[in-house]
Amino acid sequence: MRIFLAFIALWASLAVQADAAEPDLDAFVASELNASGLPGVSYAVVDGGKLSSGAKGSADRKTGKAVTPETPFQLASISKSFTAVAILQLVEAGEVELDGQVSRYLVVFRDRPGADITIRQLLAHTSGYSTLQGNSTHIDGPESEDALSRQIDRIAPWAPAHAPGSLWDYSNANYVILGGVIEAVSGLKYDQYVETRILQPIGMRNSLVGDGGVYEDIAVGHKPWFGRKRPVQDVKTTTSRMSAPAGGVVASAEDLALYLQMLLNGKDDIISAENKALMMQPASDQVPYYGLGWMLNPQDGAVYHTGTNPGVETIAILRPAEGKAVVVLVNAGSGMGFGETRNLIGGIIAHALGEDFVRDQSSWGRKSLFLTFVLLPLLFCAGTLQVWLRRPGLRAKSGLSGMFSLWFPLLTTLILAWVSAFLIPNLFGVSLGTLGIYSPDLSIALGATALTGLIWSVFRLGVYYSARLSV
Repeated sequence: MRIFLAFIALWASLAVQADAAEPDLDAFVASELNASGLPGVSYAVVDGGKLSSGAKGSADRKTGKAVTPETPFQLASISKSFTAVAILQLVEAGEVELDGQVSRYLVVFRDRPGADITIRQLLAHTSGYSTLQGNSTHIDGPESEDALSRQIDRIAPWAPAHAPGSLWDYSNANYVILGGVIEAVSGLKYDQYVETRILQPIGMRNSLVGDGGVYEDIAVGHKPWFGRKRPVQDVKTTTSRMSAPAGGVVASAEDLALYLQMLLNGKDDIISAENKALMMQPASDQVPYYGLGWMLNPQDGAVYHTGTNPGVETIAILRPAEGKAVVVLVNAGSGMGFGETRNLIGGIIAHALGEDFVRDQSSWGRKSLFLTFVLLPLLFCAGTLQVWLRRPGLRAKSGLSGMFSLWFPLLTTLILAWVSAFLIPNLFGVSLGTLGIYSPDLSIALGATALTGLIWSVFRLGVYYSARLSV
């Protein structure tokens, strides 16, 4: 998920000469929303002191409730920038040091493998925790007041996948830990801290932070489901304390635009202008493309972050040199080739930033790949039936060529199973099970391909050798 959304952001921020930008943004959004089958989108544009916004579609297809610029959406990983702001507030208050070790603030890390990781390394994703480790933080028990601290207790014994400070590897675990630091130092729950010291001072009235509660006003997410979109749940949306520092802030497009305006205003307010600039600078010479809670594009100076929760995709892009920013929130996860979000999101961004829109024309390749994994299980099932119907011919195989034709399919289906169940999910930075949370149709197709392929190849061998054993 992270790789796909980062591609959208980079592609949009690198807009080049191509088709002319749509002169009518509302008309473009309506057309693209209809063509893609997406339920709804909300967006806002900042141009200096001016803020404009718009929305199309439904917040919940079952009820028909319309999306508006005031509709709250789960921001997913854009939330990380709020956590970074909170840390910098504590730095300015003299309660946290950027280069202080995490074990100084969280006792549970003392004498643990990650004890020497610094706050700056957590903010910059150079702690050593991997993407896969970070995505395993989705696993937790029932929601409770201490959900975040329980997650940190679970993370503390982990050995980082890389030596701290050695390389950049995006990991939700970093920001879960930072949320724990905020709670330990401030004495407030993460949601209380962010709401009282960031959201309220900015005037973000249609925003909140995950606290385990259920909120009916939040846009209902929709997951890809074999060319269609189905709701994540019927009506209500539940937020989570456990993942809040990494992806649990909820805000409307207009509210998020107010937040971006604050970051661009060059003033000392909820944090200093100096620290606002620090967030949007490379965290180190080693990491030219990530600041503190924000991704960076050194080529054109864009600062951005994407987000994806089950059934939701979000993006915020800032152009500090131009005083411009844009927010796009979609209450659907992108399918593979079918019901994709990239042209909708990219078109809005290009229009808002006054750039030419590069329409993606490569969806047929992704559609073909998706259809391949949908059809392969059916072909393997048909092949298994054919093996049984034609078993006399199979049992007549002999010699070196016969053994090769018997055993080689097992090797190929083992490789296919590895590609389906491990390689492709890992390209998204998740396990097959976690992929199913975001793209259940793709996960089912991949799992079914791996399983039915192995069944077919093993069944062939079983039919052949069962005849030999009975003689």
